[in-house]
Amino acid sequence: MNENDTKRLSRLTAILTQLQTKRILTAAELANKFSVSKRTIYRDIRALEQSGIPILTEEGKGYSLMEGYNVPPVMFTEAQANALITAEQWVLQNKDISFIKEYTEAIEKIKAVLKYNIQEKANFLSERTRFDQNTYQESNSNHLSDLQFALTNFRLTKIEYTNEKNETTTRLIEPFALLSTENWLLVAYCLLRREFRFFRLDRIRKLEILTDQFEPHKMTLQEYFEKYH
Repeated sequence: MNENDTKRLSRLTAILTQLQTKRILTAAELANKFSVSKRTIYRDIRALEQSGIPILTEEGKGYSLMEGYNVPPVMFTEAQANALITAEQWVLQNKDISFIKEYTEAIEKIKAVLKYNIQEKANFLSERTRFDQNTYQESNSNHLSDLQFALTNFRLTKIEYTNEKNETTTRLIEPFALLSTENWLLVAYCLLRREFRFFRLDRIRKLEILTDQFEPHKMTLQEYFEKYH
C-alpha cells in the first residue's frame, strides 16, 4: 500500500463517519476538511456508492446517508487486521501531522470493531513491528502475512533460507519481530544456531508454518535491542 492509497483509505473511512454523524454535508465542506479538491470528493463519493453505501445527493445541498441506514459491523480476518496495523505503523512515520491524526482516528474506529482475540493479536503485532524512518523497500517478498500470523500465534516455522553467499539451509525458527528497513527483516530465534538471527524476507525461498507452538519470549522488542545490540 503506497502513501496515496493509505491517504485515500483514511479519507473514505472518515467521510463515511462524517455522513453517519451529520444530516447533510457539501462537497466544499468535505474538501476543506480533508484539504483536497471538490473533484477528489466527487470521486470518493462515487467509490463509496460503488461499494454499496446508499448515499443520497440533494441538488444544491450536498450528501447524506439514506435514512435508517447503518453501516454494518465490519468483520476482519486476522490477516486483514494485521495488514491494517502494518499500514498504521507506516503512516506514523509520515511528517504530515494532520494526516496522522485523521488516519489514527480512523484506525481506532476500525480496531474497536475487531473481535477481542484478533484485536489482542493486532496490538501485539504493533508492539513487535518497527519501521525505520525515511526508507523505501526495494525487495519483494510473499511471506510477510504468513510470518505475522506465525509471530502472533507463536507457531514454529520452517524456512529454506539463502544467505548473502548464496548458500541455502533449512532452518526451524521462532518468529519474534519484524523490522522494516531497506528490506523487510525477520528477527527470530534459530533452533539450528541456538541464537537470535536476522532473516531477510526476500531471501526466504520456502516457508511452512507448523502446528507446533513455541513458548513466547518474555522480552519486549526494545529489551531485545538493548540486550543484543
